[in-house]
Amino acid sequence: MGIEIERKFLVTDSGWREAAGHRSRYRQGYLALTEQVSIRVRVELPNGRSWLGIKERRVGRVRGEFEYPVPPEDAGQLLALCRGQWVEKNRYHVLHVGHLWEVDEFLGENAGLVVAEIELKREDERFEPPKWLGREITDDERYYNAALALTPWSRWES
Repeated sequence: MGIEIERKFLVTDSGWREAAGHRSRYRQGYLALTEQVSIRVRVELPNGRSWLGIKERRVGRVRGEFEYPVPPEDAGQLLALCRGQWVEKNRYHVLHVGHLWEVDEFLGENAGLVVAEIELKREDERFEPPKWLGREITDDERYYNAALALTPWSRWES
């Protein structure tokens, strides 16, 4: 099983933009959400590169994850079958003190939400948090992309 060790944080300001490198735009949807697993189709725009992702659905830093390439034509048809809203976002790569951060700037009904993720080699791996990093949300399921597809950030009660 592929393992992902990831921590997620809210972003407090736009200071990350100065160091932002590569940008990708994604549209993704969820074919299935059970207590054990989420099955996602993700398309990178505009090039159409597409993946099917299967992720263990549990709260925490360590989760099982698999990704498989999918032909773009199939991905478009699969997106049409998805539950909830599509999640659309721009993802930026930001290098900070030897670690790669992925900053997701959400679009559509999740516009205004900006989340930073760091993938680690070990659960106890240390890293220096950037100044623009806010509260950790790793254990808050509401911020998982699968949850944002069903209940977009704009619909949350304050």
